[in-house]
Amino acid sequence: MPSQAETLQQRIARLEPHFTVTRPQSAARAPVVLMLHGCGGQRPFQNDMARIAAAAGAAAVQVDSYGPRRISRVAAIATVCTGAQLHGRERAGDLYAAMAWARAQDWADPDRIVAMGWSHGAWTIMDALALRSGAEMRRATGLDDLPEEPLHGLAATLIVYPYASLGSYVGRRDWRLAPRSIAVLCGRDYIVGTPRGPLERQRARGAPLDIHFFADATHAFEDELAEDPRVRYNPAATQREYELLRELIAGL
Repeated sequence: MPSQAETLQQRIARLEPHFTVTRPQSAARAPVVLMLHGCGGQRPFQNDMARIAAAAGAAAVQVDSYGPRRISRVAAIATVCTGAQLHGRERAGDLYAAMAWARAQDWADPDRIVAMGWSHGAWTIMDALALRSGAEMRRATGLDDLPEEPLHGLAATLIVYPYASLGSYVGRRDWRLAPRSIAVLCGRDYIVGTPRGPLERQRARGAPLDIHFFADATHAFEDELAEDPRVRYNPAATQREYELLRELIAGL
């Protein structure tokens, strides 16, 4: 649970200095892809994803949840990756704040926002969709003045090797909204597993969720600099993820 309540604007003020924004060259209002890192924190491959999004005509906003909280990579691996702190439903407040910030930008299309997350970031997105009442959202996120629908404008999600196990709402609750959603599951994921069952249950509950299975890919298959021996860089799978992102943006 969050340790101290704050307003939405206070959360935005804490997060905004840690946003990395990559915009397309077009002067028109652009779709926005909000990118939520995994439990290990931001990784260099996200910069490549941001460039792919910008080339496809969308603005990319990398949302660093650790900078404002002064969580180092070492601390994140020891505490967030083990579930000791910052569960997905709590971090959902960062997504709600980033959504509000994006809707207020004069270069952004407030009705074409995509939430893209990896692992813990994907968990965050799905729990953000599953929280029910305003009171529950406030308790989970620590934000005491959320709008009636903090995900207003969310057009699509892209969830990559999501965590969907203990502590997650995935497959257990209907989503409040039904954005077009794409999930990428990996056949050699020895970190979060291959949670096809929970995602199939979520789809059975009415979520418009396309599931793509990358049979030969590990967790964090895009990360050429990964230190974890369970991770293997897979350029072919990375290119497939690029294509999914391009297609998602094109369909907005």
